[in-house]
Amino acid sequence: MAEDDNNVSRRDALKGIAMGLGTSLPVLNTSVLGQSGHSHEGHGQARTKSAEKKTPYKAKFFSADQLALVATISELIIPTDDHSPGAKAAEVPEFIDLMISESPAEAKKLWTDGLAAVDKMSQEKYSSAFNKATGEQQVALLTEISKNEMKPQTLEERFFKAIKNMTIDGYYTSKIGIHQELQYKGNTYLKEFKGCTHPEHQS
Repeated sequence: MAEDDNNVSRRDALKGIAMGLGTSLPVLNTSVLGQSGHSHEGHGQARTKSAEKKTPYKAKFFSADQLALVATISELIIPTDDHSPGAKAAEVPEFIDLMISESPAEAKKLWTDGLAAVDKMSQEKYSSAFNKATGEQQVALLTEISKNEMKPQTLEERFFKAIKNMTIDGYYTSKIGIHQELQYKGNTYLKEFKGCTHPEHQS
């Protein structure tokens, strides 16, 4: 990856994808994970559900521990920063839970096995479940898993690609992602349509 590519911010790259510009994401590394100082495939219509939880969310597929792990990983992928809230505030974990609950058995297996694999890696490396590892350890583990993101082979790599894509989908179809991150103000209308003004096209 060229040096200039490394200077492209993660959020700018994600915006390109969300707006259909075909921008490719750089492989995630420590410069684009955990930017919040954290210590410790279409869904086109925007979700307009309020980011403020009025009642506790009842998971449709994941267990409480699994959903908590999804929340941690998604927030590390799109963390809260000075510009806008992150994945958790945008209710990305709830979005993912809903989407996976309606997915084929193969996809459900990838997610349940993938979450278990991430926890197992964390136990082997740090003698701690992922959600109980330090922020630095979490970032280091996801950085390692993401290195082969373009051609994922292992279960962990395939799962990481799936959760990153789903996090992007969830965030950029949320009220926070659209209105605070992308700063979308809504469609506008033309009071007058003047048509083409090129002289050669005038009758």
